[in-house]
Formats: sequence, C-alpha cells, structure tokens
Amino acid sequence: MSGLSTRVDLAVRGIRGLDTPVRRQSGAGPSDDGHVLIGGLGGAIPVRSDSPYEVSGNRLLMNGTDMGVDIEAVQRPRFYDLRTSDGVSYEKIARLHGANVLATTVVQTCIRYDADQRCRFCSIEASLEAGSTIAVKRPEQLAEVAEAAVRLDGVSQMIMTTGTSAAKDRGARHLARCVAAVKAAVPALSIQVQCEPPGDLATITDLREAGADSIGIHVESMDDDVRRRWMPGKSTVPLDEYRAAWREAVRVFGRNQVSTYLLVGLGEDSDELVSGAAELIEMGVYPFVVPFRPLAGTLAVDEDGAEAPSAEVLEDVTSRVARELQAAGMRGADQKAGCAACGACSVLQNAGG
Repeated sequence: MSGLSTRVDLAVRGIRGLDTPVRRQSGAGPSDDGHVLIGGLGGAIPVRSDSPYEVSGNRLLMNGTDMGVDIEAVQRPRFYDLRTSDGVSYEKIARLHGANVLATTVVQTCIRYDADQRCRFCSIEASLEAGSTIAVKRPEQLAEVAEAAVRLDGVSQMIMTTGTSAAKDRGARHLARCVAAVKAAVPALSIQVQCEPPGDLATITDLREAGADSIGIHVESMDDDVRRRWMPGKSTVPLDEYRAAWREAVRVFGRNQVSTYLLVGLGEDSDELVSGAAELIEMGVYPFVVPFRPLAGTLAVDEDGAEAPSAEVLEDVTSRVARELQAAGMRGADQKAGCAACGACSVLQNAGG
C-alpha cells in the first residue's frame, strides 16, 4: 500500500483505540477525530473500534504489521488550563485543531438547525447542549484566548467560523468584530473567517479590513440535487450567489486565499465533483476536498445510517483534484490561514495539493 493509499485509508477507516489528548467531539465540521501528526503532517483521524489500524509506541500497525509510518499525538495545549476573569474556561471559547491552529465557532447556534433545514452532517448545537462551549464568543474573550494560545502554545493561525444568523449579513459582521479584536491583541496571528455568502458582498471587504487574511465560503457540493438532499436550508442560497461571493472574495483576498469545502461521499458523481473543483480552481478558489464521515448525533447517522465513501473513491477524487491544483500552481499550504492551510481533515496535501 502506497503512502497516499495508507493516508486515504486512515481518513475513512480511522484508528482503533487512538489515544489523543486533542480530540474534537460534535460541532459544525468533521468531528470525533483525534489530532495527530502523520509523518510530520497534521491529521484529524476518526477513532473507530472496527478499524484494522492501531498505534504501538509511535508506529502505525495494520492487523499487527508495522506500516512504516510514524504517528505522534498532538499534546494538550497549556491555554486549556486558563479561565477568563468571569470564570469561563478558555477551552470553551476556542479549541486547538491540529498542532498549531486555534479554532472557534463565534456563534454556536444556526437559523438552519430545525430538522427540516439542518445540514444532515452537522451537529453545531450539540456541543452547546453538552455544555462544552458557550453560545456567543465575545470579541474580547477571543482576543484573550488567542493571546494566550500564541504565547503558551505557539499557535500560528486561527479559524473563526459561525452558525448562520437571521440578519442580512448571515453572521459576518460579528465575525469582523471578533477578527478586529484578535488582531489588536496579536497582530501577527493569521486568521481565516468562514461564513455563508453575506447578503451584501461589501461585507467581504469589511472582513478583510478587520484583519482577516483568508476566507472560507463553504458550499459542500456543486450539485443542486445533492445540496437539496443534504443541506435543505443552505440549498436555498443559489449556487450563483456562491459564485458571486467567491469571485468577490478572490478580488478582495486574492487568488488561493479563498476556499470552500467539497465533501466526497454525498452521492455526487465523481466526475462531476472533479469538474466542480476545476471550476473553483479556475476562479482562484481552493476546493478543500474532504471525506464525508458519519458523526454521532447528526441526522445522517440517526436517520439515514449514512456511511463514509470508499477509500478507492476518495483516493481517485483527491488525486484528480490535486493534479488540477498542481497545474494551476495552487497549494493549500500557501494559504495564510484556514482549513486548507492546516490540511488535517483532508488528504489533498498528501497528494501534492
């Protein structure tokens, strides 16, 4: 099995009994994953009791055979031990993702969370219900946590996402206030913001002027049938509105500083998925190709019994999109901050994208 094939297999089948101090459970994105370094590259790997893989020492084993791959768990950051002056744990305000990424959902509620509107792979409000986070992160709280994470744990980039609000800006203006506060406290910290297309495209400039270095406007699929099935609420925002927002974001932030998630395993034809990725690349948008992974507490699991894509499909799509990125001279590592810059939830960086 090649190195890429092994990494793809891990993304889908996970690791049995993986012991990782940094682990994300529930939330808006790929979750229930342990954060590790695989041959020095970040990886967010599902923890699955049925996986043929396990770790012994710092070596990856498959059915007891050493695969020749080093795996090192990301250690618990020191800033988790701190609290704000009003007693809120820093860990409830922002979390470590990978080895050096600070991530937060600035508003942990979403207008699309009713069962008939919810993205079927999302559990954004589950962590709030579990008491592991707070509903709204204030700008001054985020600035305090970011300063500590940089000073104590060497965090080098930050991701700020948000649940969608009912306002015209869909939550982007609160993101801008949070970015400005963090930049005032730690000017050198690179920040990616993530939101739906704001109703007024001028808001994209507001985010940039607040200090955001890159932006993610996440569509998950370029196929309208797939969008209606998996994202009934978000699918009411037309793809042409996404395209307008991506183009404006590329104008404001620059080529390859804009990204969007594309999920493999939602039933979309692989050729169409790769074609959609190629359209995004031509616009200057990085298509962050990630496997759909069933997450406990989501409608995809509780009602659909959905399963992750096969390793063969994921490797095929990822390799083809990576070649498109290479031909365009675009790499995730060249983004200043964000999911593509981190790369842990995808296999694109392993494939040369």
